[in-house]
Amino acid sequence: MARRSFISELIDFVLTNKKYMLIPIIIMLLLAGLLVLLGGTKAAPFIYTLF
Repeated sequence: MARRSFISELIDFVLTNKKYMLIPIIIMLLLAGLLVLLGGTKAAPFIYTLF
């Protein structure tokens, strides 16, 4: 059995079970994670000026 990533399994779950209301939640969680990752890099001063 081939290993699949968590994201691909989550997308498959959403499409198979027609849980389309989860898509905005998933997108916001991914954006928040991206912001946390970028907050620790040299790009942090540029991110903070956006807010």
